[in-house]
Amino acid sequence: MAKLEYKDLLDAGVHFGHLTRKWDPRMAPYIFMERNGIHIIDLNQTLVSLEEASNALRQVVRTGRKILFVATKKQAKNIIAEEAQRLNMPYVTERWLGGMLTNFATIRRSLKKMTGMEKKMKDESFKNLAKRERLMVGREKDKLEKVLGGIADLTRLPAALFIVDIKKEHIAVKEAQKLNIPVFGIVDTNSNPELVDFPIPGNDDAFKSIAIISQAIGSAIEQGLNERRKDKDDAKMRQEEENKKKMDEAATSAAPAPAAEKVNEETK
Repeated sequence: MAKLEYKDLLDAGVHFGHLTRKWDPRMAPYIFMERNGIHIIDLNQTLVSLEEASNALRQVVRTGRKILFVATKKQAKNIIAEEAQRLNMPYVTERWLGGMLTNFATIRRSLKKMTGMEKKMKDESFKNLAKRERLMVGREKDKLEKVLGGIADLTRLPAALFIVDIKKEHIAVKEAQKLNIPVFGIVDTNSNPELVDFPIPGNDDAFKSIAIISQAIGSAIEQGLNERRKDKDDAKMRQEEENKKKMDEAATSAAPAPAAEKVNEETK
């Protein structure tokens, strides 16, 4: 994805905030003006914030850690799920379970239970169970998968969270704060930007606005993943060169002395 320009954000409606009566005064530094009773977000600030967030996220994924995408509002679900799946990152787009971060051990047990059910349903013995029992197992598995399917491969706490609408996802924000996990979030004019480490001022309700910001973040993460792969390839190449050098040195030291040297030794 090409670097975003002011016009791109303008066309996507990123600048449209909430009604002035619904604003959070702490968003004042990010507000450009008021128009027809609506606050207009300063898109120059959005571009700067987006670049800062992108650079930070790129460095995080370059270390091999995961970014957890969070968006449970209707207009953001599919965008976030698709972007997270594309990048092989965990995501939550249904309900945020209390303790998903702060009580991660319990969540891991639920994930193991879900995996166990999947294996059980594939087993031949499952077909021999009563129809009612098979239905109960299937429904429970579907229920767990709906809520936890996006984090099925998350084996440890994420390195950071990317959130659409920090006001709606306030529980996720609080849990991340308790564990000192950095939060990157789209912050509208009705939210408190001080609650997140990397606020990105923008419209968190419009589909186009959510999409353009999320895709920019996804592009930065993808760049970080590519850099990580390159780092690993470079490290592997250096290791191979070092191993070859050691083998050449070992072969040289183990080689027999030249014939001329042997004749000189015999004549002494």
